[in-house]
Amino acid sequence: MYDKKFRSGIWSNGLKRTNTRALANALGLLPSDYEKPFIGVVNSWNEIHPGHKHLRDLALEVKYGVYAAGGVPFEMNTIALCDGIAMGHVGMCYVLPSRDLITDSIELSVEGHQLDGLVFLAGCDKIVPGMLMAAARLNLPSIVVTGGPMLGGWVQGKEVSGSWIVREYIGKFTRGEISEKEFTKMEQSTSATLGSCPMMGTANTMSLVAEALGMTVPNSGTTHAVFAEKNRQAKASGMLIMDMVRNNVCPRDIMTQDALNNAVTACMAYGGSSNAMLHLPAIASELELKITADDFERISRNTPHLVDVVPSGKYSLYDFDKAGGMPALIKTLGDKYIKMDVKTVIGKTWREIVEDYDNGNTEVITTLDKPLHHEGSLAILKGNLAPEGCVVKQSGVDPKMFVHRGPARCFNREEDVIDAIYDKKINHGDVIIIRYEGPKGGPGMREMLNATGTLMGNGFGSTTAIVTDGRFSGATRGPCIGHVAPEAKVGGPIALVQDGDMISFDIPKRTITLGVSEEELAKRRKTWKPEPTKVKSKYLSRYSALVDSVWNGAVLKLPEEQ
Repeated sequence: MYDKKFRSGIWSNGLKRTNTRALANALGLLPSDYEKPFIGVVNSWNEIHPGHKHLRDLALEVKYGVYAAGGVPFEMNTIALCDGIAMGHVGMCYVLPSRDLITDSIELSVEGHQLDGLVFLAGCDKIVPGMLMAAARLNLPSIVVTGGPMLGGWVQGKEVSGSWIVREYIGKFTRGEISEKEFTKMEQSTSATLGSCPMMGTANTMSLVAEALGMTVPNSGTTHAVFAEKNRQAKASGMLIMDMVRNNVCPRDIMTQDALNNAVTACMAYGGSSNAMLHLPAIASELELKITADDFERISRNTPHLVDVVPSGKYSLYDFDKAGGMPALIKTLGDKYIKMDVKTVIGKTWREIVEDYDNGNTEVITTLDKPLHHEGSLAILKGNLAPEGCVVKQSGVDPKMFVHRGPARCFNREEDVIDAIYDKKINHGDVIIIRYEGPKGGPGMREMLNATGTLMGNGFGSTTAIVTDGRFSGATRGPCIGHVAPEAKVGGPIALVQDGDMISFDIPKRTITLGVSEEELAKRRKTWKPEPTKVKSKYLSRYSALVDSVWNGAVLKLPEEQ
């Protein structure tokens, strides 16, 4: 009556489970299958997400690998929202909250069916971290297959790296700098294939984080969605999970504190999205470990920025891939910056992996003696406007804006800022405040890419700053400071700013200051009332009530834990 030694035997072993096997026989299982490990192939495929529409084909390759290595795969689905499609409207309120729902939904499905191992398929912003959080929480043998970037498009012989750039060209079109024909061609050409947006946005940042953590096969983060190598990686992952199950190699054996520090270091070196500072603490929390704002700052201060890719750099992700991707970057960083002896899912350390790689293009992955910048791409600022901290992607800021002082222009939602820019109500030198866009106040902490794209496209990128308790897309360039905490909804100082207040920031010194006395702020606080919630939603209401600070990963906590 079967005596499987794996945990799925709880529902497939013995006489008392005859009725369960009888039901499972409807799935096409053979008698011999009940002796094999049962592997969950956790897929985020859907037909409204360019980064995920191809994942059904990758899942098939994973299942081939599982079968070949002696397991039984069961494909299951979770949700995946596209940040780009949700951008700039009420839909963005739902994107960050989807991360924790993804994690919870995977826990429910996997624990309900008591599976033995997991292969996760994901490709974009909240889905990769949501699955890494699930892997950490469940701590079953797990491996991640990232979907890969799309190829960039071409317009008039020039490569363009995804739909994000169209937002900046809206301003050029409205000012008459490009024709309608040129603008339409740009719109139709930027997204050439399926895959994640082809630049160092959050999607590819987090896919590379998964690789740096050791949770994928090498080069997974930069292998493009349309390449045959991606299929081979999927099949190899299906085979590898069987070794991991048999040897009981689990995520907490891989995602150690050293591995988390490696991921932060790599992110600073490749110029990752500021959203990594939102997701890595959440992953750490599920591992019962910790990454803080001070850890990000310490590592960034001591890590050179090496990878010159869009949106802040010159080269494409395809160029980064051809240069050797993550293994070449890790080899370049070496023992000085990376814990090289941590294990990865393939059973090798980074020291062993990088023996097979070299930097194929020192213009794309620069060298330690000639870095793009001597510090990492992200900087943490603190001050009386942001006591817990805030973040700026300093690698994308015009050096003229590293130090700035200007009058505040206050808005309580992103859309009003965009209108003000087009209505010529924003002046050069202003510091635009966008508040009540944090995890609780948004609710859902929307990305401000429409606002930043409009700012850049209308010529304010070297004169005018945005400061928000919301967040930014990885495509954001310019003097854009996000993750201000405490957020406005809970009474953080950003809620008390008034038009005309002088705001100063100094990126090299890591400071941000509201030029108002403590006495005046205390006076304002007495009459302050939070803005009403913008979106009526049962799920978002629960999310807003439970979500923690952005610097704790915006994870959901029970009321007694907050």
